Amino acid sequence: MSDAHELEPIPGLPRPLPPGERILWQGRPSWKGLGRSPFHVGWLGLYLGAVVAARGVGSFGASGRLGAALVAAATVLPLALGCLGLVVLLAVLHARGTVYTLTTRRVVMRFGIALPMSFNLPFRRLASADVRSGPRGEGDIVLRLSGQERIAYAHLWPHVRPWRFRRADPMLRAVPDVARVAALLADAVQAWSASEGTPVAAGAPVPETGAPSTAAGVSPPATLSPALGTAAGG
Repeated sequence: MSDAHELEPIPGLPRPLPPGERILWQGRPSWKGLGRSPFHVGWLGLYLGAVVAARGVGSFGASGRLGAALVAAATVLPLALGCLGLVVLLAVLHARGTVYTLTTRRVVMRFGIALPMSFNLPFRRLASADVRSGPRGEGDIVLRLSGQERIAYAHLWPHVRPWRFRRADPMLRAVPDVARVAALLADAVQAWSASEGTPVAAGAPVPETGAPSTAAGVSPPATLSPALGTAAGG
């Protein structure tokens, strides 16, 4: 992974930016946020804890001895901790191997552990962006593609909106200070739209804290226009 990343002319970008284009923001997902979703470390910990407890309770029911129950639970505890630690390690590696880049003309997602890959998403390919903000200021930004644009769900995972298999939406996951990043994205799209002569309507403000989800599973849209997909240009 490190060898492939060392070949990047700019960290997170597979090639140099065209003249006149500049980076506005770069960041990585929080490994703790990735652990909560999509790796669901909390739920996995509860499940494994229940398995360990069930082992002890079953042994106590069969023998009636507390010592035997503790020994039975202790025999499976290392395996449970090992499984939980492996999933946490995967979340850490995915976070370290990911770089999200916002420029004046596009969003670039570079991620992967053994086989890094990059997805280049010019603003002209985006139909809208939705924001889901958590209580600690960390959150996700869903990027909806315009027209007939498609990227396979498996190619994007885990940086993809959950459970949307037929029309996968790229997603910047567990972004720290997501409200600020969403505002930068909205401003960048507005500036790009003005430079291309394509009007972009302002939408609802970015939520600062967790908000009830819409039917689509995300919070109300940020200040990006659903009509962006009809825009032309870079």
